[in-house]
Amino acid sequence: MERGVYPVLQMPLDASENIDEVVLAREIERLIGLGVAGFAVAMVSEVMRFTSDERRSQWRLILKLIDSRLPLIVSVGAESTAIAIRQAEYAEHDGADALMATPPAVFPATSQEIYFYYREIVKAVQIPVVVQDASNYMGQPLPIELYERLLNEFGPDRIRFKPEATPVKERAAEIQRIAGGSAQIFEGQSGMDLLDTHPLGLFGTMPGSEIVWAIKALWDALESGRAQRASQIHVGIEKLIKFQTTLDAYVAVEKYLLVKQGIFTSTRQRGPVGVKLTDSTKVEIDSVFAELQEIVTGELRPQN
Repeated sequence: MERGVYPVLQMPLDASENIDEVVLAREIERLIGLGVAGFAVAMVSEVMRFTSDERRSQWRLILKLIDSRLPLIVSVGAESTAIAIRQAEYAEHDGADALMATPPAVFPATSQEIYFYYREIVKAVQIPVVVQDASNYMGQPLPIELYERLLNEFGPDRIRFKPEATPVKERAAEIQRIAGGSAQIFEGQSGMDLLDTHPLGLFGTMPGSEIVWAIKALWDALESGRAQRASQIHVGIEKLIKFQTTLDAYVAVEKYLLVKQGIFTSTRQRGPVGVKLTDSTKVEIDSVFAELQEIVTGELRPQN
């Protein structure tokens, strides 16, 4: 796996609420054309709305469509250690390049139990495991001590991180301090934290798939030291992300924009759905989206 942008794939659904393979293939090919470093299947892939068997079918289909051209990170988080281990073993067997796991969210767990949960997942496989702190959507922030224990036991090649609890920059910096600068960290806030966390030696970013062309431009600007260019792109992304305040809102906006760009044919989600975009909200999103396109594809404009 190489450093870079690892979009979390959106799931196009047909009228029967099954994955539309033709549309998914179109999404993947477009992203490969944009120069992404790999893919992930995770929360905004609606994995929590699929059964365990469907989740396995989902990543198997994605692996077939990728056809070994790029690595795939598979989310295996579950509400019990036993389920997460089983999914981790299946994903490794099926060809995933790395795993990612959120902690259980429904049942309260002590720090010791969460440590045991991650430790057993890592012990069950040979590929890397990304510890995802998705507490902006679910559960409580993972304690820094958990990262330290896992790093000390398994090392930075086996344990990677996607810290999403605020303050993200400070938590990422602390993880790097613990790891002596060797931690492999993914930004996970749709590019919102890239300006702050890229200088910490990020391994990559995991945005949704709808504006990867903008996230890739931001990543490339940061990689080449073009601070002004990066700042302008960030401003455009920030305006769009303001519409995505919940997990359901993320999915709704992402699918709307994928349809707008001619990649998806439907914004269909499995219900129950908490967010449905109004016509007035769509008009606002269209305006912000057009502004972001101008920033990324147009000439660099002087800042006020």
